[in-house]
Amino acid sequence: MRLHAILAFGLLLLDTGPVLADVNSPVGSWKNISDKTKKVEAVIQIWEENGELHGKLTKLFESKETNCTACKGDKQNKPLLGLEIIWGVRKNGDEWTGGEILDPSSGDIYSVKMRLAEQGQQLKVRGFLGISLFGRTQTWLRDQ
Repeated sequence: MRLHAILAFGLLLLDTGPVLADVNSPVGSWKNISDKTKKVEAVIQIWEENGELHGKLTKLFESKETNCTACKGDKQNKPLLGLEIIWGVRKNGDEWTGGEILDPSSGDIYSVKMRLAEQGQQLKVRGFLGISLFGRTQTWLRDQ
């Protein structure tokens, strides 16, 4: 009987462990909310690799495009689903900075910084050119 209780408690910890860890990190799935239309545009999966955050599109809502026709270089005409749009972002205090983000609708690449808000349920994503003052921020919602 005692072994069953220990196993059940262990399974409970395994089940809730990733949720607790994700609250302190952008790693996970996020719904991209347009700062213009206020509608969900996409789901972005963020992962960590060699100390850097990366993100790719995993779901699109109401998109007429299936390929990144506006992209340049090695991303030109690549399928939007699975396209890496965030790379090179590193933790810097309570923010993640130093990387870049691709806007697939324009093909433009911006510097990016991110910070968690609302107990890790929101991600404030700011894309900018040059200094952070010249940019725009979107609020992404954690995709449960």
